[in-house]
Amino acid sequence: MNSEKPGVDRRGFLKRAGLVSAAAAGAPLTAAAPADALDLDLDLDLGLLFGRDRYRWLAGDHHIHTQYSYDAMYTVDGIATDARRHGADWAVITDHGHAAHEKSSVERTNAAIRAAQREHPDLLLWQGMEWNVPGAEHATLFFQAGAAQAAKLREFERAFDWRLTGTEPGTPDNEALAVEAIRWLAAEERARRIHAPVVVINHPLRNGRIAPHEIRALRDAAPGIVIGMEGAPGAQADGFPEPLGSGGGARGGYGNSPGSNSWLGFPASAYRTYGGFDWSTATVGGLWDSLLAEGKPWWITSNSDSHYNRGDTHVRPSVPDGYYDEHGGYPDPIDTGVPQTLPPYADFAPAEFSRTMVGVTRRSHEGVLEGLRAGRVWVAHGGLAQELEFGAYSGWSSATMGGRLRVRRGSDVTVVVSAKLAARPNGGGAIPRLARLDLVSGPVTGPAADRDTQTAPGTRVVRSFEPRWAPGRRVTFRHTFRDVREPFFVRTRGTDGKKHVPGGIEPSADVIGQSNPFEDLWLYGNPIFVDVR
Repeated sequence: MNSEKPGVDRRGFLKRAGLVSAAAAGAPLTAAAPADALDLDLDLDLGLLFGRDRYRWLAGDHHIHTQYSYDAMYTVDGIATDARRHGADWAVITDHGHAAHEKSSVERTNAAIRAAQREHPDLLLWQGMEWNVPGAEHATLFFQAGAAQAAKLREFERAFDWRLTGTEPGTPDNEALAVEAIRWLAAEERARRIHAPVVVINHPLRNGRIAPHEIRALRDAAPGIVIGMEGAPGAQADGFPEPLGSGGGARGGYGNSPGSNSWLGFPASAYRTYGGFDWSTATVGGLWDSLLAEGKPWWITSNSDSHYNRGDTHVRPSVPDGYYDEHGGYPDPIDTGVPQTLPPYADFAPAEFSRTMVGVTRRSHEGVLEGLRAGRVWVAHGGLAQELEFGAYSGWSSATMGGRLRVRRGSDVTVVVSAKLAARPNGGGAIPRLARLDLVSGPVTGPAADRDTQTAPGTRVVRSFEPRWAPGRRVTFRHTFRDVREPFFVRTRGTDGKKHVPGGIEPSADVIGQSNPFEDLWLYGNPIFVDVR
């Protein structure tokens, strides 16, 4: 929304935007007030600001494994059934790149996906892959290619996956091959052989194998293709304490230390999750914010990384050694009727715990891809909120998540965040309570001189709001940045408030073996950039 229709004055715009409860009574729109006074529990029309007439929010998961991965077991149809049962609208099958996968599994997966799409027409389903990134670790890759989907994925896997090309170590040549792979995707898109490719860096700091300069190189190689990273990894059930779990795992598998291929510039704290989120995301003024401080898009997502889902009654049949290498897949899983609490990996089913919500202009494969690339994305764990809306306006102009608001120097910029509180119990058996919403903001300072920069000085929590609790209630808050002089970004996050660093509001490090994910819930929204001229 960059302009208003003729004949509608500024007050009419504000009223329609649902922001004049104070102004209508003669109070300044941006008057300072306690957080509770900003909790606008009214039937507001925020449609213009949040784009409710343009965007529909779809829940999904872009990182899921099947029996065609060397370390998983599910059928594609089983994944689709579980995804719909947990409310997913879209899902991406991302089996690991592997010699046996490239040789034997790509077409079989494609056929299974087409069959599952016919059985589940209300689920948008893709065939993608988890790419072994040369010189780094893993990333999700998916796109649209019609009848050529399997062929194009195989072509990419054969040329650019480190398991097939022997390019795993973090050398300059291997890093250059990863950049070449992104340029190949861009060239294929320009030639219209594929449509809207998306790459997301998976579990970025789990093993510390993708350095900040590699992230920047991949992002800059083809803006709009490498869109961001998993702000929170999958495998969130790995941290359950005994007797609910093993008592020895870590949320997301983040129980590691530097290895031979790790970038040595990361601190030891980077190898842990914080409220289930990657250190790069959870640290205010950290790596994510350093990327946003360049003023370039870099979005976060979340997912299940489903391999073996906790509580499922299925198990993978026993097979001889070498079975996967020979067949490129495993037999269908067997239903034992006994819930599994100690599976090889403790994952959740797609959309059961982690959700990536995408604002789409149309309910289609293309619509989801476009929404992801535009950054209209927020992520939540454990159903912490049903809905999250985030917008900023100044004068007649506004922007939502992933957008840019262009203002004149000296303008005031008002940010509005709205959430619909949870109303149903989650998998932990309780209705989650959103205890606090934070606004995080930092200056946009331009491209980093040091490509390994992982800090963003000046980034801070500028305002916190504490919603009054009632299941299903909508809460709306606002904050005004006055007399803005320099460009900045602003983003939002929320928490159930159960765990923080002592004496502060930042998420605390998850304790290995003692981290019930339902006891430390967070949500994050992607940023809005404010450009000042």
